[in-house]
Amino acid sequence: MLFALERSTVAGRPALTVRGELDLSTAPVLARAVDGELTPPPGAFVIDLTPTAFMDSSGARELVRIAKKASAAGVALHVIAPPSNGAIRLPIDLLELGTVVPIVVSAAELPGAVDREARP
Repeated sequence: MLFALERSTVAGRPALTVRGELDLSTAPVLARAVDGELTPPPGAFVIDLTPTAFMDSSGARELVRIAKKASAAGVALHVIAPPSNGAIRLPIDLLELGTVVPIVVSAAELPGAVDREARP
C-alpha cells in the first residue's frame, strides 16, 4: 500500500490522515508535514491512523517526537488509533505509547467532539 497524507478537519481541528505504512522511509515525510502544520501552532491538531496499514518503531518514535513538540508549543494533540486496527494498536500498546502520546479510539472521544451518529 502506498504511503499518503491527507489534510482534513476532524471534529473542527486541523488533521492529517496517514494511509499506508508509517516506517523508516515515511516517518520523515510525516515529520515534515506535521512541522508545517504546527507553524504557527494551532490550538489543537489530530493525526488519524485509522487507515494506516503498518507502523514500525520509526513511526512510533516520530509520534513521540510530535507529541513532545506539540506539548511544548501548547497544541492539544490527539492521535486516533482504533482498536480494530491491530497493525497500529499492537505497537502502540506494546510500547505503551499512550503514556506519552494522547491516543483516542475515535474522533468521538476528542474533547468537545460531537458524535453525529449518536444524535437523533
